[in-house]
Formats: sequence, structure tokens, C-alpha cells
Amino acid sequence: MKIGERGQLTIPKDLREKYGLLPNIEVELIPENSGLLIQKKVRHTSPIKRVYGILKKNISSDDLIEEMRGR
Repeated sequence: MKIGERGQLTIPKDLREKYGLLPNIEVELIPENSGLLIQKKVRHTSPIKRVYGILKKNISSDDLIEEMRGR
């Protein structure tokens, strides 16, 4: 591979497909002692979004707490 005049690098199709590097995917360049590591950018999900809807109950949180307390 070769870096172009504008600093662009073309990643071969087989590698893009293997690692899920689709168009508009953000990547990070991580400095290493031996060079650069290219890695897909990880999006952190808030703890609230991870558990949202887990109880599958259609009641408010206040009512749910009262139910848990046996009231």
C-alpha cells in the first residue's frame, strides 16, 4: 500500500469486508511503538440505554418501585 499525495490510504476490499470497515465508519489511529494501529471507533452506550426496557412492564418507575415495596 502507498499513501497518496493528500494523505489518503486505500484499505483493500478483502480487509474492509473482513473487519467491517464500511463507508462512513469512524476509525481511530492509535500510536504504537512499531507504527499505527487502525481500529474502529467504539461508541460507548450509557448504562441507562443498556437496561432501558429490560423489565418489559408498561408502568411508571414510581409505580414499579411501589410494587417492589409491596404497597
